[in-house]
Amino acid sequence: MEDGGRTCFDGSAKYVFFGDSESVKKNPKNHMLGRRQIVDGKAGPYVWLTYEEVYNTALLIGSAIRSRGVNHGGCCGIYGANCPEWIMAMEACNSQGVTYVPLYDTLGANAVEFMINHAEVSISFVQESKISEILVCLPSCNSHLKTIISFGKILSYQREEAEKLGVACFSWDEFVLLGQPEHEVPAKRKTDLCTIMYTSGTTGEPKGVILKNEAFTAEVLSVDQLISETDKSVSQASGQDVYFSFLPLAHIFDQVIETFCIYKGSSIGFWQGDVRYLIEDLMELKPTLFCGVPRVYDRICSGILDKISSGGLLKKSLFQYAYNYKLRNMEKGFKHNEAAPFFDKLVFDKIKQGFGGRVRLMLSGAAPLPKHVEEFLRVTCCCMLSQGYGLTESCGGCLTSIADVYSMTGSVGVPMTTIEVRLESVPEMGYNAVSDMPRGEICLRGTTLFSGYHKREDITKEVLVDGWFHTGDIGEWQPDGSMKIIDRKKNIFKLSQGEYVAVESLESTYSRCPLVTMIWVYGNSFESFLVAVVVPERKSLADWASNNNVDGDFNSLCNNLKARQHVLDEMNSTAKKHQLRGFEMLKAVHLEPVPFDIDRDLITPTFKLKRPQLIKYYKDVIDILYTEAKGSIKA
Repeated sequence: MEDGGRTCFDGSAKYVFFGDSESVKKNPKNHMLGRRQIVDGKAGPYVWLTYEEVYNTALLIGSAIRSRGVNHGGCCGIYGANCPEWIMAMEACNSQGVTYVPLYDTLGANAVEFMINHAEVSISFVQESKISEILVCLPSCNSHLKTIISFGKILSYQREEAEKLGVACFSWDEFVLLGQPEHEVPAKRKTDLCTIMYTSGTTGEPKGVILKNEAFTAEVLSVDQLISETDKSVSQASGQDVYFSFLPLAHIFDQVIETFCIYKGSSIGFWQGDVRYLIEDLMELKPTLFCGVPRVYDRICSGILDKISSGGLLKKSLFQYAYNYKLRNMEKGFKHNEAAPFFDKLVFDKIKQGFGGRVRLMLSGAAPLPKHVEEFLRVTCCCMLSQGYGLTESCGGCLTSIADVYSMTGSVGVPMTTIEVRLESVPEMGYNAVSDMPRGEICLRGTTLFSGYHKREDITKEVLVDGWFHTGDIGEWQPDGSMKIIDRKKNIFKLSQGEYVAVESLESTYSRCPLVTMIWVYGNSFESFLVAVVVPERKSLADWASNNNVDGDFNSLCNNLKARQHVLDEMNSTAKKHQLRGFEMLKAVHLEPVPFDIDRDLITPTFKLKRPQLIKYYKDVIDILYTEAKGSIKA
């Protein structure tokens, strides 16, 4: 039904989850889940399980879960890389009304242990190579976790080690045998918890985002509507699409897309889990749907441009002419396949073949896609591209650009049909939601919204006010009705690979380095790493210069490349000592001889950093640092 221009899913629609959908009845023999068969250490063709085979296995596993005393409303962990077993474990949970909890260790060394205890996970599916990591934390969480199932085999010593702690271990094949084929599938409600998904949005412990069946179903149906509107052939090609699974299934973006693919009867092919073979897997699978994050797309574009630059003057000139010609036509309103069909065949087809040759639709999420990268992909890849904005708390995408509408390049598009979006003024940052160019904090309300943070009513109340979720992101409405992300309200931001950075916590850690008196760490969603402006400790720097025969006063030392490298090395050594993660390490620093002061409006009277002013003041410096760091990484 329609309500104010939004399609509302009120629970009357059948749940899209595999165990409850019509996908198996419509597509019993369709390829559903596939992976490459490894023979003598080499990957061969994709080997597939059909919808019927996966369905039967998922129901057996669901029955086996119940046999271990985990009933409707219980929690089941899933820990490992993307693979058919991950999906089958998820669907087995869905079939029994069991809440699945994706486990992953990128949130810190003790994150898996914390999630198991916090969500009271009593049973968990674990990738074969991750069993040893689970066993390490088992003594601290065996009061909840009682059953471990390997995606593959379980070694005898691993089984013995777990059993000593009162935890039963099964291989995948052993666990399937525990299931009863005629096991009764319990009824499920839209208000049942579907998943608790942990996210790293704060400086403290991970937060468990509660997503109910109703929200997940509405999100998948909303994606279906969006793609059907922007890509008419998806309806005709239902059951024929192929999706490449390499983004983490533990995150909401890929999980929603894969559930959508299952709902449509499409095929999902998994990568080998090794980035060295990613392109090889892509070429073997030849997907029609491709999802990526900005960092992936940025690397792809850089690789293409490097090949073009090394191809000689004639090829380079032809590419540039074709690019400019097609871009001008797209800016005039031509659809991508009508803007330059001749050059698509002559010049851009090779780029299309780099994705397997069949990609019809590309989606980008997790962080803002740099405008130049989005433009390049729209022009050269001979397919439709759409980038979106969403959070775990919104069950994935809530705004999305409309594919083939070139004017939306650089924005995250318009609200999807199950969500309402408004801006709220942030006067302390100078953002006015009711000005001629409305700017403010993005607030969301709708069917796909989360139901709160697990066991954290306090922080739930902070962000959910009168039914509106306050995202902390600053947006700007564009004249065409699309949204552009321009800032972050709190001092937490996301890098281009999707990792959150709590900047104040990092600055506190780096300040422990004896060479640092003041520091401002900077990063943004268009870059994959951090840089910093540092006011060094004068005497420590002078002592280093004396010991290393480096001449000059304090100002000249701050400009000395060796001094900068020394400070950077010492700071990163401090970071490693305090167990910062790889993406939290600095790649470049600028040494500032003059401390941040009130006169330049860089700090408050209480010595807090004024970040917007620092960004403005050091803009040129930051640009140079990123250029230097990228050159160093490339070299």
